[in-house]
Amino acid sequence: MGGQYRITGDKYPRMRPPRRRGRLAAAAVAAVAALGLIGWGTLQLIDVFTGGGEKSTAGGTKAECPVAKASAAPARALPEPRAITVNVYNATTRSGLAKATADELKKRGFKIGDVGNAPKELDKKVKGAGVLLGPASALDTSLPVLATQLAGAERRTEAGRKGAGLDLVIGDKFGGLTQRAAADQALARLSEPKRTTAAAKNGC
Repeated sequence: MGGQYRITGDKYPRMRPPRRRGRLAAAAVAAVAALGLIGWGTLQLIDVFTGGGEKSTAGGTKAECPVAKASAAPARALPEPRAITVNVYNATTRSGLAKATADELKKRGFKIGDVGNAPKELDKKVKGAGVLLGPASALDTSLPVLATQLAGAERRTEAGRKGAGLDLVIGDKFGGLTQRAAADQALARLSEPKRTTAAAKNGC
């Protein structure tokens, strides 16, 4: 070339190639993907060490807990007061308690058997309000019914006891039978069906 465009000297200007924006974009995408993989791996490690936040079934979906439903259990077949014979004994030093108590029980529908002083093995030895005695078969039948009439009375059964009659032995802390209204309410609750709740399954 000649004229004003003639190149002189032994050095030539370096011509830089234009920047390739495609390479920069690819590098940026690769960096984002790498960060994503690192984050996903971190979450997987956390999930392994913590046991996971959800329980899954064999199919891979979260198991749903069934709603617990309350149901009424059948009421126990308890005898009525008129079917229960009660012997009333006084184990205290106060006179007249056995007769007065027997009269009140009769008004409440119970049958009355023997009335008098407590036998020697119990006389002056009952420190609480009273003791209710009956055969083993009365534990979940007639004894709970009689117990509604004297709150706090101790219940005992005798394996070799004959007959179905019960004994009410009056103790030192006896202050009278339970008020009739309260006793009637206790007897009604005793006969009500019990509410039960179905147990949850699948570890819920």
